[in-house]
Amino acid sequence: MIIDDQEYRVKGMQYTIRSAVEKDADTLCSLRVQLDGETENMDREAGEAFIDVAGFRELIRMDTAKRNHLFLVAVASGDIVGYCRCAGSELKRFSHQVEFGVCVARAFWGYGIGRELLESSLQWVEQQGIEKVTLKVLATNDKAIRLYEAGGFEIEGVLKRDRRHADGQYYDTVVMARFSDGMK
Repeated sequence: MIIDDQEYRVKGMQYTIRSAVEKDADTLCSLRVQLDGETENMDREAGEAFIDVAGFRELIRMDTAKRNHLFLVAVASGDIVGYCRCAGSELKRFSHQVEFGVCVARAFWGYGIGRELLESSLQWVEQQGIEKVTLKVLATNDKAIRLYEAGGFEIEGVLKRDRRHADGQYYDTVVMARFSDGMK
């Protein structure tokens, strides 16, 4: 799906949230590797599950064409500095829900970009009549968990020892969901 561009100004920085377009594929390819290497909060280490430019083009085409998919980017000073996706299922039994994921470049943390990407996605979810949004977050990422709770998400469960990081330690993953009004 496509949304209208949205402009924001926070702490003197202006940025835009808009739908991803095919010409973003090259930037997204390198940005994803960068973001995966900037924090332990991501599912992947830098370079894992690499998506090349053609792969991003196809992902953007698919997300644009499908009613239950959304791919947004955040642009500051002409550069993509973050992105998020909502991905639904083609299976009828799961067609009422989407899974949400977001990432923002470390240099742009603290400007509300992740929060606005989330809010833009939730507005789209409501417009589409989607009843449930799910996400997974590293249990030690307290800031993200607080952001999601403030956005109406609740903890559905914890996946114990779900991840093993480069430090050799195991970490839990928190599964969260946000339901439309009247559904719980």
